[in-house]
Amino acid sequence: MRVFHGSYTRIDTIDLSKCKPQKDFGRGFYVTKICLHAESWANVIGENHNTKGVVTEFEYTEGSFIESICKIKRFNGYDEEWLDFIVRNRDKKSPDPAHDYDIVEGPVANDKIQHTLRFYLKGNISKEKFLEMLTWHEETHQICFCTLNSLQAIERMDDTPNMDIIALSGPLLEALMLEQNCDEKIASHIFYTSATFVRLSDKTAELYKRPWQEIYEMLKKELKR
Repeated sequence: MRVFHGSYTRIDTIDLSKCKPQKDFGRGFYVTKICLHAESWANVIGENHNTKGVVTEFEYTEGSFIESICKIKRFNGYDEEWLDFIVRNRDKKSPDPAHDYDIVEGPVANDKIQHTLRFYLKGNISKEKFLEMLTWHEETHQICFCTLNSLQAIERMDDTPNMDIIALSGPLLEALMLEQNCDEKIASHIFYTSATFVRLSDKTAELYKRPWQEIYEMLKKELKR
């Protein structure tokens, strides 16, 4: 999925320590699939820093690998569970982090919604009335990458992926599924969390230039330890 981050500067490296707490989905790096919303936010924060806003483009990779290493929560719309989650994360009395998810995806509590949210938190309107008011709200979207682990799922678009590693993964996973008698999700978890994969991902080691059978033998030796 192509996603966008609006800021006052280009994002070269994602540093979670610089992310602020008490946001919708907690402390983390936020992106959206709606480019126009990222551009609008970039303009706002750019003006606040007396500079021109910048939108950095990323690719969010979903699939068995990410699901095997990340705990993911998705909200499909404005509902009671989403509201309770937002309130818990925005509450300064809540622990930081207020949840244990690596990645959280769902609607945004933007400026228009926050105005109504304050009425709800003060008890001026009921939860049912608040959610009813959101029924007619325009579509919003955000993904929060909350942990270092989650950053394996996102890559800046001008960072060239190593296609050799991607090509090697296919036959490796197939062989692992056959030998371990497991499905793709379990095989992905075994492979992508292995020391062998860490070595394979190190471009300087150039392990990706070797035949997949040789790398698979390395993996099998690791699993026997």
